[in-house]
Amino acid sequence: MMESPPAVADLERELSRPGPDLVAEARTWPGDVVVLGAGGKTGSGIAAMARRALTEAGRDATRVLAVSRWSEGGARARLETQGVDTVAADLSDPAALAALPDAGTVAHLVGAKFGTASAPEQAWLTNTVLPDHVARRYPDARITALSTGNVYGMTAPVTGGSREDDAPRPEGDYAVTCLGRERVLTHAARTRGTPVALIRLNYAVEPRYGVLADLARTLLDDRPVDLGTGVVNVVWQRYANEVVLRAAGHATGGTPFLLNLAGPETASVRALALGLAERLGVEARFTGEPAGTALLSDATRCHALFGYPDRTLGGLLDLQADWLRAGGPLWDKPTRFQRRDGRF
Repeated sequence: MMESPPAVADLERELSRPGPDLVAEARTWPGDVVVLGAGGKTGSGIAAMARRALTEAGRDATRVLAVSRWSEGGARARLETQGVDTVAADLSDPAALAALPDAGTVAHLVGAKFGTASAPEQAWLTNTVLPDHVARRYPDARITALSTGNVYGMTAPVTGGSREDDAPRPEGDYAVTCLGRERVLTHAARTRGTPVALIRLNYAVEPRYGVLADLARTLLDDRPVDLGTGVVNVVWQRYANEVVLRAAGHATGGTPFLLNLAGPETASVRALALGLAERLGVEARFTGEPAGTALLSDATRCHALFGYPDRTLGGLLDLQADWLRAGGPLWDKPTRFQRRDGRF
């Protein structure tokens, strides 16, 4: 069982641990690496992983620049102690974006999701206008942009989930504007030859955040688990971080490289809740009945290229329960994976 004081540092080291294939690829990365939106849930892990991969590849002189507003100063300080260069910038300001250093690889992680139902204009600005400025600032860099499986819409579990060649069916401003981000970057790839990779993710988990943390919080609060969304994809956050970086090697001009990033299972929400309840020593209660569809992605292409996640679903349940029993913190950032109307 983990002890509480060192747990966060240990977790963040694991989330930023590069695998040997990533280290090998880092030897060939062109130029510096810029991570846009590095202050978010995913960005700090990706920036730290890129730094560690370059160092292990013998490229200490190649910089990793983590860009964010840095509203939470602790995250910035932790990255700097790991050798990541941090830059404070409001990326909605074209002048601030233009002033950023050059790069050979750009991880575009900036996005607006929560609050878009009440302020859709913010989603349109962040998810569609900003990517155009990024593509114009870095026309020759390899751009890997994080998107979402929400662009597909719901599908029946028996199908195994949406595949990359399925037609998008976005619902709500969040999903529509995320598809807009993809379209804007596709335009850059086709008109300027910018190498682009588009990563449709759902849902990354680690002990502080994600679907499993949401379910565990519900169980520990003695609230019933809503089964309206009956099945879900979850994927280990460390694996997701590595795939985002490795996908840059597949970025292409003309037609962007498109990839679903998800776990290999179509996981039953009831089974996940029961598994967590057993590990936490609490009773699981349920409400509602599963709908006939859910937001699901088929990540066969991802697993063929980059292997399976290095933690199994059972291992993720163990990790979540161990974390909470040791007193580990949860972030107050619910995923709202149960929403079926596209409103966030």
